[in-house]
Amino acid sequence: MPQPYVPLHDLEPPNLALLALEFRAFWEFGAVLPAWPVLQRAPKCDATGDGTHVIVFPGLSAGDISTVPLRKYLDGLGYVTTGWGQGLNLGPRSGVLDAAQHQIRQVYEATGRKVSLVGWSLGGIYAREMAKLLPDMVHCVITLGTPFAGSPKSTNAWRIYELATGRNTDIEHTHYDLPMAPASVPTSSIYSRSDGIVAWQGSIQANCKVNPHTENIEVFASHVGIGLNPSAWWAVADRLAQQKESWQPFVAPKLMGLHNIVYPRSVHSVKRSAT
Repeated sequence: MPQPYVPLHDLEPPNLALLALEFRAFWEFGAVLPAWPVLQRAPKCDATGDGTHVIVFPGLSAGDISTVPLRKYLDGLGYVTTGWGQGLNLGPRSGVLDAAQHQIRQVYEATGRKVSLVGWSLGGIYAREMAKLLPDMVHCVITLGTPFAGSPKSTNAWRIYELATGRNTDIEHTHYDLPMAPASVPTSSIYSRSDGIVAWQGSIQANCKVNPHTENIEVFASHVGIGLNPSAWWAVADRLAQQKESWQPFVAPKLMGLHNIVYPRSVHSVKRSAT
């Protein structure tokens, strides 16, 4: 069973039972087809507002092919999506963050509109950090199973991260203020208490003094499958359609009485020191 909230300094990676449940990712993607009629009823892109263009950042050791299903879905809702275009995500190597900034600037300057950023796991770290660097160019940030609030060792992927990047996670963590939300940019964290890779508490955004437009949206998903999960797709579409001046916290759609199961809870704030 997913564990209750515990202080972050005591946070441990998900247990072996939850890790074993990661195999359900195949089922999650398979659920897209029967859920398709409902997914088509999600809020559509507002072609006259900001956020029409969406950049999706993949997770650790994954590339743009992993985000194709989500991007195709969003394309069908009227968005113009693109991957990050840097091959496999092997961590913030030299030039990676500079290239991400350049990509955002290019889209913003070409369209004159703010860009939406979506990040899966480690990709969500990039999305959040880019929004901190370029707040005037970013419409919103949506993360999927991103461990921004926990310690480096609160995931079952930290050894893979060190192997893939050649970097020490403890030292890497000191370079950024990851728990701090991007100032003035609406930020949504989509997470799952049954995540088998990332401790779910590490994906919870605390109260933020510099940004009242932050929220945490719970779905029932695996870590490997959260970016292919129909409930996560709906939440992403719903959040992308929000405009900053009329932003409202996520409200689960009424799905034949199943909304409390599909979206167990949404946490708009937690009692933790604000940053």
